[in-house]
Amino acid sequence: MWNKFILFSVLALTFSYLALAYEPSPLQDFCVADPSTSVKVNGVTCKNPMQVKADDFFFSGLHLRGNTSNQLGSKVTPVFATQLPGLNTLGISMVRIDYAPWGLNPPHTHPRATEILTVLEGTLQVGFVTSNPDNRFITKVLQKGDVFVFPKGLIHFQRNVGNGYAVVIAALSSQNPGAITIANAVFGANPAIPSDILAKAFQVDKSVVDQLQAKF
Repeated sequence: MWNKFILFSVLALTFSYLALAYEPSPLQDFCVADPSTSVKVNGVTCKNPMQVKADDFFFSGLHLRGNTSNQLGSKVTPVFATQLPGLNTLGISMVRIDYAPWGLNPPHTHPRATEILTVLEGTLQVGFVTSNPDNRFITKVLQKGDVFVFPKGLIHFQRNVGNGYAVVIAALSSQNPGAITIANAVFGANPAIPSDILAKAFQVDKSVVDQLQAKF
């Protein structure tokens, strides 16, 4: 009997952990974000439901091309709870990404979300890398109408490999998926990661690391 009790307890704890591994389900119809409050919670505090309006669930602007005049040649236009308060607690968000010819959305991760992407215009090379120890590089070239998914937390990228502009819409499984751009995080950390640590990690001379950190 005691062994059964221990087994049940372990299973209960395991499933409790799995249930908490993703954003919790809302406990009311909606919880429109109230940016005017200074209260800090895991998410954003709720607006008085009697003051909620249709515009709290509305965003306009994804029809507009993003400005890709930058070094990477890409622009991400987010629709998170900050831009669309009605998304608060619903565990979902989306982005539009524009790419100039050969523009790049550089290798990055979303620590809190899986991403599913569909190509509206252009031709994109996409890819992600699996976790240690395999570190498999999985990549594919997408055309208009194609869909690709990036598993939660894995390093991924998109690159326009066509001669014209490219556009995608992507959905993410969090109202605040987060983004860690690998180059920025490693070489542009503030304060900086000691260059001797990076030199040993990347097996390069310290002067190479110094040059890369100077760029960020």
